[in-house]
Amino acid sequence: MRGNQRTNFLSCFVDVILPLALPKPLTYSVPPDMRQAVQAGVRVAVQVGRRKIYAGVVQRVHSETPPYATKDVVSVLDSAPLVNGLQLALWSWVAQYYMCGVGEVMKAALPAALKMESETRVSLDSGWEDLDLELSRAESDMLQALQSKPSLSVEELSAAVRVKNVLPVMQQLLSKRAVCIEEQLVNVGKPRYETVVALHPSVGSEEDLNALFALTERAPQQEQLLLAYVSLALPISYSAPLRVAQKELLEKAKTTAAALKACVAKNIFSLYRQELRLAKAAEEDFSAVMPTLSAAQQRAYDDVQRSFAEKQVVLLHGVTSSGKTEIYMRLIEQAMAQGKQTLYLLPEIALTAQLITRLKKVFGNVGVYHSKFSDAQRVEEYRRLLEGGSQPSLTLGVRSSIFLPFANLGLVIVDEEHENTYKQQSPPPRYHARDAAIMMAAQHGAKTLLGSATPSVESYHNAATGKYGLVELAERYGRVALPEIRIVNVSYLKNKQGGRYFSPVLVNEVGAALERGEQVILFRNRRGFSPYVECKECGWIPQCEHCNVSLTYHKGSRQLVCHYCGFAIGMPHRCLACDGVSMETKGFGTEQVEEDLQLIFPDVSVERMDLDTTRTRSAYERIIEDFESRKIKILVGTQMVTKGLDFDNVSLVGVLNADSMLSYPDFRAGERSYQLMAQVSGRAGRRGKQGLVLIQTVQPQHHILSCVQRNDYQKMYLSQIDDRRELLYPPFVRLIRITLKHRSEQTLLRSAQALSRRLKAVFGNRVLGPATPLVNRVQNRYLMDFMLKIERGKSVEKAKTLLKAQFSEILQENEFRQLEIIPDVDPM
Repeated sequence: MRGNQRTNFLSCFVDVILPLALPKPLTYSVPPDMRQAVQAGVRVAVQVGRRKIYAGVVQRVHSETPPYATKDVVSVLDSAPLVNGLQLALWSWVAQYYMCGVGEVMKAALPAALKMESETRVSLDSGWEDLDLELSRAESDMLQALQSKPSLSVEELSAAVRVKNVLPVMQQLLSKRAVCIEEQLVNVGKPRYETVVALHPSVGSEEDLNALFALTERAPQQEQLLLAYVSLALPISYSAPLRVAQKELLEKAKTTAAALKACVAKNIFSLYRQELRLAKAAEEDFSAVMPTLSAAQQRAYDDVQRSFAEKQVVLLHGVTSSGKTEIYMRLIEQAMAQGKQTLYLLPEIALTAQLITRLKKVFGNVGVYHSKFSDAQRVEEYRRLLEGGSQPSLTLGVRSSIFLPFANLGLVIVDEEHENTYKQQSPPPRYHARDAAIMMAAQHGAKTLLGSATPSVESYHNAATGKYGLVELAERYGRVALPEIRIVNVSYLKNKQGGRYFSPVLVNEVGAALERGEQVILFRNRRGFSPYVECKECGWIPQCEHCNVSLTYHKGSRQLVCHYCGFAIGMPHRCLACDGVSMETKGFGTEQVEEDLQLIFPDVSVERMDLDTTRTRSAYERIIEDFESRKIKILVGTQMVTKGLDFDNVSLVGVLNADSMLSYPDFRAGERSYQLMAQVSGRAGRRGKQGLVLIQTVQPQHHILSCVQRNDYQKMYLSQIDDRRELLYPPFVRLIRITLKHRSEQTLLRSAQALSRRLKAVFGNRVLGPATPLVNRVQNRYLMDFMLKIERGKSVEKAKTLLKAQFSEILQENEFRQLEIIPDVDPM
């Protein structure tokens, strides 16, 4: 039976995906009166355990009686599937490949407002009698609160009783049979509503409308409201008058709610409540002409088309400012002309602001989906695609948008495909959106285009060996020269105070660029004021109470903050070890760079772009708009500033410290250093100007810097691929990192030794570890890592099955029941 068919089996069961970390869906029986309503993809309410109610998604309807007694489905929550069959197939693949439960995928895939959870409600026991029981003050308050309402949630009881933890009080009253509890299914996210205004139903003609103007002739504010409504609602429909948002009408009329109330009393307007629609259709005339391709772009576009005839996946390797976006737009146009949907993936929310405007000018409305939007906005985009069915559309989104309900997908574009932000780190599923997007496209029969100026070594290897198509675009648009890149040796700057990380060359070039009216980007991949503070007298460094890591100093808030768990303390005036008063900052972050620039260039506007300054969507957009409009002259940022932003007045880019990237202990350090420096260099000298890039380092002879200076991706790729072939790292092996977590360090060590024996007995020298990570305690849990290498040609699925068996066995030992084992497939 196909998943979307309704069923009428004599015995009917459903496999239900629940938003829990379970190894597989649970099976429930379907009561006869619900069988016509049940189908794959709808949500159902089911009981888990004794009391808890969850909303799950039906994965399969069948008649196979399970070997255990099943509970009945409580209710069917949807009249039509919320999740289509292709989505369910993707969820299953992600769960299987990334070694997690399909319920964990469901939690990541659905917006919170489409998930429902059980709410515990408390009410008076029907058999309770007000006898002379000994009651505490809190118990008496709780019973009194329950006498005023039929039932209250735990949260409502906490507010009424004014006790921080009401659960013990509830437990006492339960034991005295004074109260009972039940679970009710509630929406996690509730729809938002707005008040809208329309002409009163009695207004049925132009004569009636003229009569209203005569009625308001001596009431200027009411007349203004009527005029404002007519201007917003033109052309007037009397049979179905346009509903205008009350807020919008009052703003346009520049009047008050009292005037509107008077109009309602005179039967001029009627008020209605309706669900708030957040993604309003744009009113601009989107008639911009598709940009003309240069000869080099046209060749690349034609090559992509030819490659798509033979390959499902094509890698477009185009240097920075080569105009890859224009090629994407041509492909989107073609997909829409064929009646297909397109998903355009970006690694960073910051990139969407610039790109949305650009795409809307050509394609009209563009769906946008990312975490900085409110949950209501994400639900609206989800429902737009769900209700639109197979209608052609363009959706722009970040990692999680691969889980949207596409029904007729024709093209997936993964821009900046090398970015590690496509990889979900925590919580599970720890999926890589680029790889999952390729799988999703294959399930839809769609094509995937990967684009980057600095492709990942793995993707380029797949293209070089024929697995993917490969298209090269080596020329900048308009034949603009690549920026001049200079390597600046700053070893002599050690121990200098005040601007100690600014070489004289950099300061002079920044000043010269500002005098020419040009803009500057400075890159430092560390936020905060300084990485740590230290007592000059005894060397004490403040540490996080919950993690084995030093606290980062944030001068703006005068706090020392842990970037792992968020723990924070005020900046100490004295050393807590020796009581000394000489606490000094060590190293530098973006906050300190911003402050020192304001001292060096006091009359110049400087802005910072990092996680601390871009916590909201509006903050991202404001910084980008202000820099684009040249209100900001110098932009200091972390890797956010390296990712595909296009500013036409930037002539100088400075990399303040290349060594922290080059020296990072990871087999990808060379590749990532090249990518970050090449990408940020590409921000300089766009649109007709050759730019200048200054890279400060104490290792001027480093081979990666030589590759960056010559823009020699091939040399970097070949050196990395040779090292990885010799040392057995991707793309020549698959990696699975296994992290153990436990509150007890000693228990963790014993569990790691026990698991090591088991893994090495099965996998031999393919297992590396156990090893202590650089930060070996996070949020009061100690960590240890293993790494499993699986050669190409060996069965990854068999290895995962063997791994799960070992995990299961060790977790059954009493000593290790509280152990947390976290597998991470293809770690970044």
